[in-house]
Amino acid sequence: MRVLVIEDDRETAAFLQKSLKESGHTADLAEDGEGGLSMARGGGYDILIVDRMLPQLDGLTVVKTLRQEEDRTPALILSALGDVDDRVKGLRAGGDDYLTKPYAYTELLARIEALARRATPEEQATRLSVGDLMLDRLSHRVTRSGESVQLQPREFRLLEYLMKHAGQVVTRTMLLENVWDYHFDPQTNVIDVHVSRLRAKIDKNFATPLLHTVRGAGYMIRDSAG
Repeated sequence: MRVLVIEDDRETAAFLQKSLKESGHTADLAEDGEGGLSMARGGGYDILIVDRMLPQLDGLTVVKTLRQEEDRTPALILSALGDVDDRVKGLRAGGDDYLTKPYAYTELLARIEALARRATPEEQATRLSVGDLMLDRLSHRVTRSGESVQLQPREFRLLEYLMKHAGQVVTRTMLLENVWDYHFDPQTNVIDVHVSRLRAKIDKNFATPLLHTVRGAGYMIRDSAG
């Protein structure tokens, strides 16, 4: 899963980012409410982890604003305020779950995985497939024709994005903004290198190629046999 952590305590944010990565997920960080809202609006996240007390915009305002804009990305609110009234306010603001500090990381992980499972299939499919290629976003497992495919984290994120847009041309700019988080073209061949490595892993030794280069436009993943 791709997670956005909106947390102003740098030590806590760094811990969550490291722990999520070790659990097989990716996490971006925002240190204040305005920055977090801007990043969330950019889309592409499976889960939001939002601290309630934030500078500039508090966490409840961030979530409430997203809901008003019809953004339904599941949001877990973190807060030291644990009274019933506080939890009710968090949920009524649009939070999908509310976890009181201090918390155990294992519980936080279980809660975000539960939120991902509860999301509607249209918004949050936990399993993606193109032909005989399967990707499980929760376990980070990829298989083709039942055979396990070992991917590096960036390769997994690249494949996940391509599979979410299966049958569509994905441009270099789209990949830079959603897989590498660059909002400009750094004039490097980083995308070409990763696509080449990914193609070697998912297409080599298989009769039907799935990952295609669309000359002058970008890349597309599709079932050529379909």
